[in-house]
Amino acid sequence: MGRFSRVIILVGLIVFPTLLFAQSFNNNTSSPYSRFGMGDLQSYGFGRSAAMGGASLASRYNQQINISNPASYSAIDSLTFMFEFGIDGTYSNFKNDLGSANANNVNFQYFAMKFQLNNWIAASLGLIPFSDMGYTVNVVDDIDNVGAVLTKYYGVGTVSNAFFGVAVEPIENVSIGANLNYMFGKLNHNAEVYFLEASDFYGIQQYGDFRLTDFAFDFGVQVTLPLKNDNHIVFAAIFENSPEYTTYFSNITQKNLSSGNALDQDTLFFAQEEKSPIVMPLTLGGGISFVKKDVLEINVDYFHQSWSNATFFGSQSDFLTDLNKFAVGGEWIPNKFSIRSYTSKIAYRVGFKYEQTYLMFGDQQINDFGISFGVGLPIYRSNSTVNLAAEFGRRGTTEDGLVLENYGRFNLSVNLYDLWFIKRKIE
Repeated sequence: MGRFSRVIILVGLIVFPTLLFAQSFNNNTSSPYSRFGMGDLQSYGFGRSAAMGGASLASRYNQQINISNPASYSAIDSLTFMFEFGIDGTYSNFKNDLGSANANNVNFQYFAMKFQLNNWIAASLGLIPFSDMGYTVNVVDDIDNVGAVLTKYYGVGTVSNAFFGVAVEPIENVSIGANLNYMFGKLNHNAEVYFLEASDFYGIQQYGDFRLTDFAFDFGVQVTLPLKNDNHIVFAAIFENSPEYTTYFSNITQKNLSSGNALDQDTLFFAQEEKSPIVMPLTLGGGISFVKKDVLEINVDYFHQSWSNATFFGSQSDFLTDLNKFAVGGEWIPNKFSIRSYTSKIAYRVGFKYEQTYLMFGDQQINDFGISFGVGLPIYRSNSTVNLAAEFGRRGTTEDGLVLENYGRFNLSVNLYDLWFIKRKIE
């Protein structure tokens, strides 16, 4: 069976059922910050780079799937096929001036595969989360002549990205790549108002959601500068030019008053699947990587998204500002080809990140700082790897009535590496 035929069959058996499942699948989050914008934005670093602060824009390791930069897909041996998937779990403690709360979430993270289409084009495809929403916020106000009023805000949803990307090397040591992204998912925002002490006041409920579905492109480049003694430096850049996505907005607002077994209910506003675009931010990123082959890799990234210019249903949000992220990470392998010591073959990783997130409340931007570490455990007699990563950090502040989140995130990913398309001489 030819290379292209085997790829098509694999796409049919894995990708399409997964996409159907993902249409009704929500990743879990419990952060009150997911109420705003597109929710909690997911990191672009997965798998190997999760333990390296996410720094990966310039990484060209040929035994990984690096989905942060499509130019990296060309870093693959001609007979290689890779499949990778990951899950993670997060423990969070939320604290403000009024108290604290804990939450635990476990989620499917991503799956991806990488292979060569021919001798000069490499490809990757997969499914990754873009953002998650999941919050419940209760506010109680004491109003004169009315008494206690409870306002409950809650929402849930996930936006996912199914991508197919290709990379080529038009000249030696220069790789360019592009992804075709299909973004899809649904986010909903709900609000309910209850008059706790005034039984003759109507309660108000508002239920709204928007469904997103559309295509976009992003691009990347990596340039390798060879040095002496099997060392090299890679320079990288990525770009996405403010894609516009089609969304469908639905909303219903109603009032009701219950007395005994009787219910008086009326619809105040109703909109069903009204079409309206959203314009996402311009994305830019740059990275540099120093590599001593099979021993050491050090990555440095800068990532920017201009969320202050993004528009939702024709207007900009008062709570969004530009996102800036700085990440540094490294990997060290004592002796990758050792035949006596398994621990010498393990990849040891560490990193940190500092992110000025896209959320702004008044003059207070929400910042996120994290340190990470982990290992890459080689599977016996193969180039496959089990990756373990842990990240500990904090996001937000207790100032100005905001919420401080201390979190621990644990990631497991498996990279399955195999040789395909070998023409056997003896069957």
